[in-house]
Amino acid sequence: MRDLLCDGFQDTVDELLIRHYSILDILSKLGESSARLNRAIVKSVTSCGCCRIDASKLNFPEDISSVDEIKAHLDHHLHGQLCQSCEDIVFDEMGKLLFYTAALCNTLNISLYDVFLKEYKSAVALGVFNMR
Repeated sequence: MRDLLCDGFQDTVDELLIRHYSILDILSKLGESSARLNRAIVKSVTSCGCCRIDASKLNFPEDISSVDEIKAHLDHHLHGQLCQSCEDIVFDEMGKLLFYTAALCNTLNISLYDVFLKEYKSAVALGVFNMR
């Protein structure tokens, strides 16, 4: 299947990727990008303070009978909202992560759109039974 935006992005990544063309470079840059994204989010809490994390074990009542009731008790533990500065950094780091994900797809001759589409179809088909 084809998607102009995803295919165009993959083509652009393929044209731009010169320095880190080896699969080893791509894998290490993908890991580095993931770590930098994690760090940017942590810094929004520890340095900026625009967000805070309040995490504890989730407790569910024993009489829960539906997924909707379970969802009502879920908490992502993140409170606040990214300020513009932190959001800009997170956007940049997410972009790099997408760039190296597309580079990995190119190296493996896989369509990024097909990966996205397969994951989307799986999520829709399995619904709450996906449970990730």
